[in-house]
Amino acid sequence: MAADHDTLLAGFAALAGPGARDVGEELLARWGEPHRHYHNVAHLAAVLERLEPLREYADDPVAVALAAWFHDAVYDPYASDNEEQSAALAEQLLPPGPRRAEVARLVRLTAGHDPADGDRNGAALCDADLGVLAEPPARYAAYAAAVRQEYGFVSDEDFRAGRAEVLRRLLVLPRLFRTPYGAEHWEATARFNMHGELGLLTG
Repeated sequence: MAADHDTLLAGFAALAGPGARDVGEELLARWGEPHRHYHNVAHLAAVLERLEPLREYADDPVAVALAAWFHDAVYDPYASDNEEQSAALAEQLLPPGPRRAEVARLVRLTAGHDPADGDRNGAALCDADLGVLAEPPARYAAYAAAVRQEYGFVSDEDFRAGRAEVLRRLLVLPRLFRTPYGAEHWEATARFNMHGELGLLTG
């Protein structure tokens, strides 16, 4: 989805306080880095939008929304610790307190998208992040192509193997989506899309 810079910035200020405008600007600059083809401002805006129907399932919707802002704030396709670095950035930029700790915990959780039973905040964030998997076929194909573009430095053979492993790791989960909304609206479509992509990668 397209997202207006000022609208996003105002949304961040509503979450973190008007004094955090500079933090919001830094985050948007990071999300706007030129090497990002999927993990970009449009992805951030889409995750925030998908959080709207999930707010009622979270114990701290503000912490979840802040975690959405930070969850891919550090993104280097060559690196394997983006979630850890993004969590560390949250710990650096947010004011001290329980909410900062929760935001950092949630960001780290997106490395595996496997929140524990009863982790309502984790379920909401992971569902919103994985919601792209349940897009209509054309949008799902565009998402998959954008991910491939981010890993343009990887050979086709290695990318297919790595991407297939990511899909298998998700598909083996008993549930992709942990909130009632995600389970009802996204689970079946996401699995259909992923099985289709896996077939193209391995066929």
